[in-house]
Amino acid sequence: MKNKIIISTLAAALVVAGLIATKTFAAENSAPPARGKILQRIAGKLNLTDDQKSQIKAVLAGEKDNLQPLLGQLHDARKNLRAAIRGSEASETSVRAASAKVAVAESDLAVERMKIYGKIAPILTEAQRRRLSDLQQRADEFVDSASARIGSGLDN
Repeated sequence: MKNKIIISTLAAALVVAGLIATKTFAAENSAPPARGKILQRIAGKLNLTDDQKSQIKAVLAGEKDNLQPLLGQLHDARKNLRAAIRGSEASETSVRAASAKVAVAESDLAVERMKIYGKIAPILTEAQRRRLSDLQQRADEFVDSASARIGSGLDN
């Protein structure tokens, strides 16, 4: 009985210490999230002016109220799909239904992205739009290459 109490106390202390360490680390390392770093890299590669950056930020800020619920719906749909796949009563029907909800959420988000691009594209110069297209093509090629490597790795 004494050993259980000691072990329980020790486990609780480790959990609390871990939470404190995590919170302290997060407070000390307030670097921008990965998304922010990616956007900064894209802005640099497009050679955006300060005026363009502020205009694009204004467009994105104006769309925040539209984007947040759509992103939340997509996240929830993906969580529900994972649950449907892993559930003890998983079936093809339940997985297809959950997958269809992901598709609807992605479709709604794609329409919103199209609207946002329609507002941002005029801010960019023709050369910047071409460069953005090139960057997107390179990203697609990278994913294609990674998929092929993963696929060939599964053959072994």
